[in-house]
Amino acid sequence: MNSKPVPVVALIAVLTSATASGADLCRVPEAERQPIEALQRKLENQGWKIKKIKTDRGCYEAYATTGSGQRVEAYFNPKTFELVKKL
Repeated sequence: MNSKPVPVVALIAVLTSATASGADLCRVPEAERQPIEALQRKLENQGWKIKKIKTDRGCYEAYATTGSGQRVEAYFNPKTFELVKKL
């Protein structure tokens, strides 16, 4: 097997670019964000039980249980409350 070592600089560049793109999931200026409490009310009106909502990677991240009982971790756009990502 003839493999060449990956230069450390190249490895760092790849890892840094992956981290930077992950950090920018939602890009909404602070002045355009709706209050977290408004997202909580919206989700509770849809039957969700909220455990916690926090800001992460520029989005609002909700830890909750849906009306159907599914536990979720979901990311929402803080301006529109559009679902960005659901785990």
